[in-house]
Amino acid sequence: MKSIYDSRQRLKYLFIVVAVCIAIASLVVSDILIKGLAQEERQKMEIWAEATRLTASKNTAVDMSLVLKILQGNTTIPVVLCNDQDSIMSMKNIDLPEKDVEAFKRAKVLELKSRNTIVIDMEDGTYQYVYYDDSIILKRLLIYPYAQLTVVFVFILIAFLALASTKKAEQNKVWVGLSKETAHQLGTPISSLIAWIEYLRTKVDISLLNEMEKDVKRLEVIAERFSKIGSNPDPVPVDINASIQMALDYMSTRISSKVRIYTHLAPEPVWVLMNDSLFAWVVENLTKNAVDAMEGQGEITYKVEEKDKVVRIDITDTGKGIAKSKFKTVFNPGYTTKERGWGLGLSLVKRIIESYHGGKIYVKSSEIGKGTTFRIELRKYNKMLS
Repeated sequence: MKSIYDSRQRLKYLFIVVAVCIAIASLVVSDILIKGLAQEERQKMEIWAEATRLTASKNTAVDMSLVLKILQGNTTIPVVLCNDQDSIMSMKNIDLPEKDVEAFKRAKVLELKSRNTIVIDMEDGTYQYVYYDDSIILKRLLIYPYAQLTVVFVFILIAFLALASTKKAEQNKVWVGLSKETAHQLGTPISSLIAWIEYLRTKVDISLLNEMEKDVKRLEVIAERFSKIGSNPDPVPVDINASIQMALDYMSTRISSKVRIYTHLAPEPVWVLMNDSLFAWVVENLTKNAVDAMEGQGEITYKVEEKDKVVRIDITDTGKGIAKSKFKTVFNPGYTTKERGWGLGLSLVKRIIESYHGGKIYVKSSEIGKGTTFRIELRKYNKMLS
């Protein structure tokens, strides 16, 4: 199961890497196109500047009709022609405001001067200067890759959300279907075993039958839990201290004798709206998980505290710990460090706490080689207000 989970993780990271590569390639190609277009526009403006110089030339061999055609051909690039004192001689493709025209012109000259400049040698000891801006097409092309990346990002985000929603819906169906089928399959042999116990009471040692009866009742509890997965079990006020203690009493005789369980419960009853049977399943799974992490030897501590309207339950073990990068991953279905594990224990715990009790569970802290603390947060129930 762990290899399947790792494969999914690798595919997810591969998808992200490919998306990033596509984004980088898009930016690189766009940058090349922008630089090419900018160079082409500069060449056009150099030709335009030369045509401007020729209009002031006394060379009669110059084809003035061609020069004028070049000058008039610029319809997209904002340009200002200035003399040595930066006084405007002419301007093209620039819309003037209705007010403060002179101030606008001075500001525009400074703006364009900071962008692109071409010096014209008039061959009479004087110089003129062409200041110009990028064309509208080039400006749009500058924005285009970022707009494209935004669209791609939004598309990827929507795809991720859709896949996550579909995956969650599929997981819910699997959980519900598996649970209902398990409860159904357990129901028939349990009923049969109950009947056999009643029959055997008249035939064999009663003490042996009492032990068998305990196991059958345990099977009934398990079947009941599975039947409630996928349904909406009605929560009732339960003292969290008593619920934890009862579940731990059951587990204490079914784990290694080298594991010590300590409890620091609240001094007064702490009431929470919950399903006691499902919550006991949470305690059992977390305890088993801790025992596995400690390899059957160590300490487990359950601590209950109240803060405002929230009840916090901290479960601390002295096991091998969890890497910080795995704090969220451990709750994913299929994640396990055991060779024969299915990786459903913590996933089931998370589902019961969040979906059926409206609470939260997360890794509060962990240190490799020293242990882990899981925290459960549930809403406190005030019996006085009910």
